[in-house]
Amino acid sequence: MFHSKNPTKPTTTTTITTITLSSKFTPKCYNLKPHPIISNPKPLSFKVTSSFPNNNKNKNLFKNITSIPQWADNIKELGMQKPRTLYTHTQWLQHRSSLRHIRHFLSSLSSRVILSLIPPVLAFTAFSAAIAAYNSLVISHFLPDFFPLLRASTLPYQLTAPALALLLVFRTEASYSRFVEGKKAWTKVISGAHDFARLVMASVDDSGVKKALLQYIMAFPIVLKCHVLYGSDVRRDLQHLVEVDDLMVIMNSKHQPRCVIEFISQSIRLLKLEDSRRNVLESKISCFHEGIGICEQLMGIPIPLSYTRLTSRFLVLWHLTLPIILWDDCQWIVVPATFISAASLFCIEEVGVLIEEPFPMLALDEICKKAHKDIEEAIAAENLIHTHLVAKRNSHSKVHSPNGWPNS
Repeated sequence: MFHSKNPTKPTTTTTITTITLSSKFTPKCYNLKPHPIISNPKPLSFKVTSSFPNNNKNKNLFKNITSIPQWADNIKELGMQKPRTLYTHTQWLQHRSSLRHIRHFLSSLSSRVILSLIPPVLAFTAFSAAIAAYNSLVISHFLPDFFPLLRASTLPYQLTAPALALLLVFRTEASYSRFVEGKKAWTKVISGAHDFARLVMASVDDSGVKKALLQYIMAFPIVLKCHVLYGSDVRRDLQHLVEVDDLMVIMNSKHQPRCVIEFISQSIRLLKLEDSRRNVLESKISCFHEGIGICEQLMGIPIPLSYTRLTSRFLVLWHLTLPIILWDDCQWIVVPATFISAASLFCIEEVGVLIEEPFPMLALDEICKKAHKDIEEAIAAENLIHTHLVAKRNSHSKVHSPNGWPNS
C-alpha cells in the first residue's frame, strides 16, 4: 500500500481489489512507441464504408421498384409525342363500328393509358392481397390472439362514394373544357390564316412582297405548333417554306411565333397601299395574337393543383382502405375487387390528366400541313383563274354584239 497526503478515490478492478495510489507512483508502460512528429499535418479524410452487407441489395431493390414507374412514364410520354391524324370517312365508319368494343378490349395491352396505370394498380392490388393474407392468418389462428382482424363497416364508403364520383366527374369535365378551348383556338388560327392569305392575294400587286407575305402566313401555324408541342423541330418544318436568312432570324428569336408576326407586320408596311387597305390587312394579325395568348394560357395555367392533389389523395386513401371495408362481404375476392376498382377509377383520373394539356391530343401536324396545302392550292387557283378571266375578257372584247355595241 502506498499512502499519500491526498488520497484519491478507490478504483475497482476486475479482481475487486481496492488500491490507493500515491502521487509518486508512476505506472510502467510496456511496448509503447513514441508517435512521429508530423511537420505539416493534413486534414483527416474519412472514407465512409457501409458496414451492412445488404446495402447494395437494398439499392438494387429500390432501383428495380422505381424502374416500373419510369417504364410506364416513358411509354406515356412516347404516346404523348405520337402524331395524331385527322379523321376521314373511313375512320369514322370504323369509329362507329359495332365491333369497336371487342377491338378496344383486345388492344388494351397497347393502350398508353392502361400501361401508365400499371404501377398504382399493381401496388394497390398487392396491398389488398397482403391484407387478405393477414386476415386469413388471424382467422386460422396462425398469429397470436392480440393481432386484430382488419375489418370495418361499409357505411363510410357508402357516404363518401358520391363525393369521389363528383371529384372525378368535375376533374374530367374541367380537362375536357380545356381541350375544347384549345381546339377552338386552333380553328380560329387556321381560319384566320386562310382569310389573311385570301386578302393578300386580292389586295397586293407587288409579286415579291406578296410571295413573302404568303410564306410568313403559312409559316405562322407551323411555328405556333412547334411552340406548344414538346419535341418539335422548327428548322425541319420551315426549311422548305421560308428563306434561309429568315429562318435564322426566327430560330434565334426568343419568341418565334411573335417573330413571324413581326415579319408579317413589317412586310405590310413596305407595301404601297391605301391606309384603309393597310388597316384591313393589319387587323387580320389580331387573330394570330389571340391564338398565341390562348395557347400560352392553356400551357402555363393548369387546373388548380389543389383540386388535382385532392382527387389523387382521395383515390389513394379509398383504395388503401377498400380491402378492410370489403373483407366481411368478399373475403379473398377483395383482391380482384380492388384491382377492378383501381383500374377503373385511376383510368378516369388519368384521362383527365392527359387531356388537361390539349395540344398533344390535337392533330396539329396534320392541321398545319392541310392549311399549307390549301393556301398553296388557293394561290395556284388564283393564278389560273386570273389568267382564264383575262383571256376570256380579251376574247369577248373582239366580238361585237348585234346592236353595234361591244361586249363588256
